[in-house]
Amino acid sequence: MTAKVTVRDVEQVAELAHLELGPEETPAMLRDLNAILDYVAELNELDTTGVAPLAQVSELLLEGSGQGALRADAPQPSLDRAAVMPQAPETDQVFFKVPKVIER
Repeated sequence: MTAKVTVRDVEQVAELAHLELGPEETPAMLRDLNAILDYVAELNELDTTGVAPLAQVSELLLEGSGQGALRADAPQPSLDRAAVMPQAPETDQVFFKVPKVIER
């Protein structure tokens, strides 16, 4: 299969993902992304006739023998605020304070 991802694509994806790729890392990323797309193309060639589509793998757990089944989605008591707030590095006693992570 021919390469689908260009150096410009790698640079754009790195920018969107807030990654700083050095000049020596770009060729490896280009190779890896094209390998992933080649593998997906290979998977698309598989005959999936008769295989029901899944939205999530967890659907298999629910249909199976019960092994690995998910717990019931029922409300449960949360942690006691008075017990956890003193352990937080920074808090206003109502919420945890965390540093800003999005710069743009």
